[in-house]
Amino acid sequence: MRGWRARLGFLVPPGNPTVEPEMMQLAPHGVSVHFSRLVASGPTGTLTGQEERNRSMLAHIEPSAALLAMVRPDVIVLAHTASSYTLGREGEAQLIDRLEQHTGTRFITAAGAVVQALAHLGAHAIALGTPYGEDTSLQGKAHLEAHGIQVVGFGRLGQVQNIYDETPERAYALARQVDTPEAEAVFLSGTGLPTIEVLDVLERDLGKPVFSSATAMMWQALRVARIGQPVQGYGQLLTMV
Repeated sequence: MRGWRARLGFLVPPGNPTVEPEMMQLAPHGVSVHFSRLVASGPTGTLTGQEERNRSMLAHIEPSAALLAMVRPDVIVLAHTASSYTLGREGEAQLIDRLEQHTGTRFITAAGAVVQALAHLGAHAIALGTPYGEDTSLQGKAHLEAHGIQVVGFGRLGQVQNIYDETPERAYALARQVDTPEAEAVFLSGTGLPTIEVLDVLERDLGKPVFSSATAMMWQALRVARIGQPVQGYGQLLTMV
């Protein structure tokens, strides 16, 4: 099959330094990963102006997706969770339909992968941690609740100057901050937040599934591409493909 078992495509926000290395690290042997940048002007990774950047990326998404479709991936992933929070459930569904027609390729979103992952884990009540500002964080909470998910633990990472400057250690602390006994799983939102190095230790420390936007979108992308190879070392979700 073209020398690869599967090709995965990711649409990445401008300035995000995290998605490419994490997806390459998570991809099983024989799965190639490819990237195209979305378009937005102004500072990247800052909390101020995030909604405007989200809307700019969504307004210009078709050309970026068309470029990525040229490598003939098995699936294209919108690697930006907060864009779906801006769109809401109905708007996200419309975007997926439009991009699949535009590219002729299966299209999924990071936020949609999160919903699918929670269903697969059997988790209906979760703790949610975000690195965003208050408005975007509340949009994320509302988005999950619109899909019937109970958010029983909720919090933001404090003193964020730029999401892309954050560390795995801070992601670990955020998960510990938002977890509650009622939460059946912990979800760390934000593809720019570096998370994959701490997910295994968090699961051992908290005694429940812990996953992030990064592992959710790789998990669903592999399933769409029919790659059933477990990926070890990054939380239990990726062992369940």
